[in-house]
Amino acid sequence: MNLYTLIRDVENFPKEGILFKDITTLLQDGEGLAASIEQIAEKLEDVDFDLVVGPEARGFIFGVPTAYKLRKGFIPVRKPGKLPYECVSQSYDLEYGSSTIEMHIDAIKEGQKVVIVDDLLATGGTTKAMIDLVEKMGGTVEKVVFLIELKDLNGRELLKGYNIESILQY
Repeated sequence: MNLYTLIRDVENFPKEGILFKDITTLLQDGEGLAASIEQIAEKLEDVDFDLVVGPEARGFIFGVPTAYKLRKGFIPVRKPGKLPYECVSQSYDLEYGSSTIEMHIDAIKEGQKVVIVDDLLATGGTTKAMIDLVEKMGGTVEKVVFLIELKDLNGRELLKGYNIESILQY
């Protein structure tokens, strides 16, 4: 299945001059959604890991079914104040400011191996913050898999030294 045909381009969103890759059209297509999960899982077949980590909200969409398919646990990464238990946080810079993400303090145990699954690699800032959180908690990141990679934004540069793969590249 050609997943590229299921991604819609939306011009000038979220602001003028931005071309947004809209995945809702892929999510609406049962075969396309299944194929995307299958392809992400295939990228992880030969990886030894314990947990899947994914950020809200679209990382949940792809991370949870991947974890289910591979019989692994899923660790949600959220914005501050959204998780109900004690958290560890990581702040990071964005093109237009800064942000913070959180994870439960007991989500990853010392020595656990994780993979990160997300919908999009753009500049890499959010992913680098997740990697920092995992490592701060004593885990190791074995691989990071994205549905989409925007190559012109050079997100791989920020993530040098990590095993990065993407299903679709623009």
